[in-house]
Amino acid sequence: QVQLVESGGGLVQAGGSLRLSCAASGRTFSTYAMAWFRQAPGKEREFVAGIDWSGYNKNYADSVKGRFTVSRDNAKNTVWLQMNSLKPEDTAVYYCAQAGISWVPAQISEYDYWGQGTQVTVSS
Repeated sequence: QVQLVESGGGLVQAGGSLRLSCAASGRTFSTYAMAWFRQAPGKEREFVAGIDWSGYNKNYADSVKGRFTVSRDNAKNTVWLQMNSLKPEDTAVYYCAQAGISWVPAQISEYDYWGQGTQVTVSS
């Protein structure tokens, strides 16, 4: 059974940084694309960043380009989201997700497994 465990969330002031981690277990990590999503209260879950199986191809939401960086280490079965220049509008629960394919899917329905989420709160 696949398990995704996020960590690294917390409270930070605007302009600050956080690094989220997601540790995966249960199937061959290096085969599958990984992504980060977020969900703010009263809003739909949205894509933040994705990384393909190799780590070379990355996609970002326009709202985080230039501020967030996704990376992975297949030897450690871990994916990270480095978040810099945080804004109050980045406040949300952040979820790690594993796709059923090697490249980053466009549709949320193509993600097979999800973590429990970690809260990120950015104060103004």
